[in-house]
Amino acid sequence: MVVLFAGPAWAMEITDTFFIGGVLAGAYQHQEVDNSANPDNESIGRGALPFQPELHWTPTKKDEVFAKFGFAAGDGLLDPDVAEFNLAPWAADLESDLENLNGTGRDYLLTAWYKHTFEFDSGHSIGLTGGIIDATDYLDQNEYSNDEYTQFMNEALVNGPNAFLPSYDVGAALEWQYKERFGVNAVYMNVGENDNGRNFNFYGVQFGYRIQPKIGQGTYRVLVNYGSEDFADPTGTKLESRLSYFLSFDQAFGKNFGGWIRIGNQNEDAAVTYTALYSGGFQINGTIYGREADAIGIGYGYLPGADQPEKGSDNLIDSTQVAELYWKFGLNDYVSVTADAQYMVDDYRPEAGQGEGPSGFILGVRATVEF
Repeated sequence: MVVLFAGPAWAMEITDTFFIGGVLAGAYQHQEVDNSANPDNESIGRGALPFQPELHWTPTKKDEVFAKFGFAAGDGLLDPDVAEFNLAPWAADLESDLENLNGTGRDYLLTAWYKHTFEFDSGHSIGLTGGIIDATDYLDQNEYSNDEYTQFMNEALVNGPNAFLPSYDVGAALEWQYKERFGVNAVYMNVGENDNGRNFNFYGVQFGYRIQPKIGQGTYRVLVNYGSEDFADPTGTKLESRLSYFLSFDQAFGKNFGGWIRIGNQNEDAAVTYTALYSGGFQINGTIYGREADAIGIGYGYLPGADQPEKGSDNLIDSTQVAELYWKFGLNDYVSVTADAQYMVDDYRPEAGQGEGPSGFILGVRATVEF
């Protein structure tokens, strides 16, 4: 599978041209935290239930109309009353994420777009999409580390947290595919507001190349993102732009194994939490023991903190480390259950006055229905 562009994984056919798809997932995670600033949260668990139905209409072979909605009950361990770590232990869109999206006043409607595909000679096409889009559908994909519902759960192992990829706002995307080997994805979005409450423009471009040696298929991507000069600098006295650049590689090693790497950096002209991301891992396919729908994933991520933290911030992170192991059991083509274990560490700078920072395990179970 070439992961250079987005598309629904499963869908129920209503007519020859109209499909309903989506995902329903539920997860419960329990954290055991050391050095907690809040002793009441050292051992605590929370659950969440997100539901994202999708509508997909293809009036012609070259035209698509798509809409995705998001609903959820609970915030899991992201609940402010129990959250201990800076990064989300489950990167799904939970209850508090789905209201007043990007400060637009819009609730629950995540994406709504129209796409037309221009086909040229064999294996050469250009797709143009416009509407309410999600940049992560086109940028920073990875075969083994890109789906919080069936793969890794932690935010650091789903996308690059410091890539600042916006979701669910007005924009346009271009997808150029050439002979199933080379692809270019480009995204423009006008985002309602950032953490400073300012509207900003986002530009991203990704170059991808697929290889197919005897050992197995691999896709290698280079990604560059830019945000307009609407972000506060570390002193809070002026506005700066944001720039990040990433590598995202995945490679199969035979039928049973795959590996991935994601490396990225961003400038520090604007106030940011992390300067870089170094992550990677492996996937063991269930075919190795006779169950094609199963998968085991092992991943690790290291994120160094910014050299110039935001003025007045009490969250001066020196670095964050994440290790995660999951085992997905595929019950059938649509339903899977995943056992998940994470170890996280947030190290603070001495000037933060918060001691060593939290560290500990997060154990969880996730059930997913794709339709």
